[in-house]
Amino acid sequence: MKQINEISRFIWGKTQIILYMAKTSVTARHLKKSKFSTRETNRCFRCSRGHAYMRDFGLCRICFRELANEGMLPGVRKSSW
Repeated sequence: MKQINEISRFIWGKTQIILYMAKTSVTARHLKKSKFSTRETNRCFRCSRGHAYMRDFGLCRICFRELANEGMLPGVRKSSW
């Protein structure tokens, strides 16, 4: 349980955000080393979401959008045309 709380707790600036988006069992399963390397999946380090993962940032699309709008990701701007 301690490992899960450490993963789900991140500090961004001065505010502390606690996220519990993925099920606890899914996050715990992700922490264990898999038997085969092909079974390893990429997960968002912020919310442990498995789908819509962006490798360059290590985030899912939802967390990426939230952080980009807040200006927490350097070099990322909202596009306009």
